[in-house]
Amino acid sequence: MRGIRFDNIFNNQKFKLEMKTSNLVLIVIIAVVLILGGCGCSSYNNLVTGNNNVQKAWSNVETNYQRRTDLYNSVVKTIQGSANFEKSTLTAVIEARSKATSVHVDLNDSNSIVQYQQAQGQLQGAMSRLLAVAEAYPQLQTTQAFRDFQAQIEGTENRINIARRDYNDAATDFNNQVQHFPNNIFAGIFHFQPKPYYKADAGSEKAPDINFDTK
Repeated sequence: MRGIRFDNIFNNQKFKLEMKTSNLVLIVIIAVVLILGGCGCSSYNNLVTGNNNVQKAWSNVETNYQRRTDLYNSVVKTIQGSANFEKSTLTAVIEARSKATSVHVDLNDSNSIVQYQQAQGQLQGAMSRLLAVAEAYPQLQTTQAFRDFQAQIEGTENRINIARRDYNDAATDFNNQVQHFPNNIFAGIFHFQPKPYYKADAGSEKAPDINFDTK
């Protein structure tokens, strides 16, 4: 009887110990899940905020490039109405403008930003050549379109440079979030990718040298 009673006591103690151990393990698991869940929510929200900031910054880049294109358009329309103007130079601008406005940028694809940059550079180059030819037509340079262009283009180029810099800053902040531990774990889970940078061409930080001397 004593042996059986001792075994029962031992078994009861063992059962209680196992229950305590199981409860402790369960508590630890729940705590870990809660901690990871909290970190995951915080990381996800930060990644979403960073991604939205990048999208907003890029939208400002496109807005300022569109502003420049609108200025180009006003001059092009004026030149199109001029007789005997060098048609090949004008055609090059129109084609470059069409290409520049047709490039769709995917901020998860660095190649699309490169294509956008190249298209904008080609448009700027074609427009510079057009304006150089236009110097031979003094009557064009006295129009309101040319005066407006002269007054606004330098400020527009500065806005473009600032917008590109702000985009790169936003991309840097986001990429740090994506690549730093432990955010990189959650970035992989939620499919957040580093954003490409806008790498300006050499000399593009300066506004184009456009001469409006009508003498």
